[in-house]
Amino acid sequence: MKRLIECVPNFSEGRDAAKVDAIVAAMREVPGVFLLDRESDADHNRSVITLAGEPEAVAEAALRGVGKAAELIDLAKHTGAHPRLGATDVVPFIPIEGVSIEDCVALAKKVGREIWERYRIPVYFYEAAAQRPDRTNLENIRKGQFEGLREEVLRNPDRAPDVGEPRLHPTAGAVVVGARKFLIAYNINLNTSDLEIAKKIGKNIRFSNGGLRYVKAMGVDLRARNLAQVSINLTDFEQTPIHRVFEMVKREAERYGVAIVGSEIVGLIPKRAIELTADFYLQLENFSPAQVLENRLTASLGGAVSEGPGKLAALAQPFLDAVAAPSATPGGGSVAALSGALGASLGQMVVGLSRKKKAQAAYVDQLSEALAEFLAASRSLTLAIDRDAAAFDSVMAAYKLPQSTPEENRRREEAVQAALQGAANVPLEVARKAAEVFEKLGQLESIASPSMISDVRVGRLMAAAAVRGALENVAINLESITDRAFADRMRSESASLLAQIGENTVAAGQTQ
Repeated sequence: MKRLIECVPNFSEGRDAAKVDAIVAAMREVPGVFLLDRESDADHNRSVITLAGEPEAVAEAALRGVGKAAELIDLAKHTGAHPRLGATDVVPFIPIEGVSIEDCVALAKKVGREIWERYRIPVYFYEAAAQRPDRTNLENIRKGQFEGLREEVLRNPDRAPDVGEPRLHPTAGAVVVGARKFLIAYNINLNTSDLEIAKKIGKNIRFSNGGLRYVKAMGVDLRARNLAQVSINLTDFEQTPIHRVFEMVKREAERYGVAIVGSEIVGLIPKRAIELTADFYLQLENFSPAQVLENRLTASLGGAVSEGPGKLAALAQPFLDAVAAPSATPGGGSVAALSGALGASLGQMVVGLSRKKKAQAAYVDQLSEALAEFLAASRSLTLAIDRDAAAFDSVMAAYKLPQSTPEENRRREEAVQAALQGAANVPLEVARKAAEVFEKLGQLESIASPSMISDVRVGRLMAAAAVRGALENVAINLESITDRAFADRMRSESASLLAQIGENTVAAGQTQ
């Protein structure tokens, strides 16, 4: 039976995309770990990363993320709207398939001990992994946050960590590790900047104050948007569905003369939660999840969907869904990078098969050299899919920086310009690499197996599309960059890359 868990580590960094990139890269180095989602919020100054895979692989990825966060994040200098205790604030393990909550508890305990052994960062256990009833709830452990607990833990044995010495790490704080059911992080934004209203609503709806069961909530100040937010954790969406939370916040807001202007999901949400909400608002009579097309197909086709072409479609679907989602990333830059990676991957396939054919024996050395180059290009372009999205997120974070004083305006403009240059550099690197793939594929035509020429030409078309697409993203960023020398250099190289693929693009698609 397949064993699958989810892990959703929260890191106390949501403004510096390069640091978040480095943390994510450290976790993705572990084979068998899949990055399902990443969310960064500048106001909260927090990033939420969603990983999935086999338990042992996911545990190792989480550990590497904790280590990299400890290197990059100094909690003594950290500020943000969201409460936090550590550079890696919380690491929950969630059972998905073939794994019980008890298995996740054992894994949490193992990871907690390893965090202390590797990094000398103390650990608290929460939710199902809690060693004391009062530590089941995260807010009890995090009371006082880093600054308060840093002092209290030295004099109050009751606040001592579950693992490690009775003191916090000077820059990384402590990590809260646990096991729990699927949690929906759900935020509701109000058309007011009055934080006290959001705090009162959060107090009224959370279970600890007599509100809704399985609901944790607090008020958050979104300064960049001049809004107040009710930030909610929904720990059992089937017992307390998301629409019930929305309606209660709406009614509470009306008491204070304010309204909801929007809401957001942080991370991922189960399809069942959406089905419950649709059923409620549409007032569907006798609705059943079996009426959902995808559910019916899965039930009807059973194992057939995991074989043949269906398996390939399943591999592509998560990325397609991410692109189709109504969010800015991943966008055209990530799609261009993927196009280049596909071209390089086709090159690997052609070379790998051609090396096995007797007719190509004279070209084995050239083909072997090309294989290594295509492999490196494919990896580089694949990494650029996330790098491009992160670069755009960095631009958005810079635009959200405060601008109330001349000094804040100056810092914001410097941050925006630096982020824009980064957002132009990434797609230019994609265009360079894709142009190399285009040229290398052209060289294959004379040495690869003749039966695979169509694959070579499809690869060249994909590489050419990657160059053009990436340079479109370069151009749009250059429009807002004030450093004219930088912009001129980028435009000059862009023109050269376009010329490099433009002379041969038509011929690459013609039959001989």
